[in-house]
Amino acid sequence: MQRKKTHKMVMCALFAALTAILSQIAIPIGPIPINLATFAVFISGALLGSKLGALSLLIFAMLGAFGIPVFAMFRSGLDALLGPTGGYIIGYIPAAFITGFIIEKWNKNNKTFIFPIAMLSGMFTYLTLGTLWFMFLMNMDLYSSLMICVIPFLPGEFFKIAVATIIVKRLLPTFTYN
Repeated sequence: MQRKKTHKMVMCALFAALTAILSQIAIPIGPIPINLATFAVFISGALLGSKLGALSLLIFAMLGAFGIPVFAMFRSGLDALLGPTGGYIIGYIPAAFITGFIIEKWNKNNKTFIFPIAMLSGMFTYLTLGTLWFMFLMNMDLYSSLMICVIPFLPGEFFKIAVATIIVKRLLPTFTYN
């Protein structure tokens, strides 16, 4: 029992670290940079499951909030969470949960088509929360916010989902924590 609990804690820490590392692979294109953090969100939710996936992203967000430079472009602190990207960072937590939840509930037989559906649902979650926060913070309308925060990112997000699906399909049988 204790070994299983320790293993879960280590995996959450590992996936929080993976998110921090992938966040640094970034291209600054405006107020919202392109980075690979969302790839880690998909992988975390799918491989760790709803609760542990969300926990790993909560750890990531808390590390950044406490000043460890884990967010894109080595940013950290509450100002990063309250800035234009904050809604996306916070949105990663429910996105990982939703991704994991869909896979846990509707993919008992490791069916490939469920993975992108779950990841698209997670993507919709962080894009919605992030864009709503961006609109509020920047006092922008929906159309302008979508053109800045969503539309340019969709091709990359779809590519990340395709690659994450391949990886998860191969690795998921070894990640059973429930």
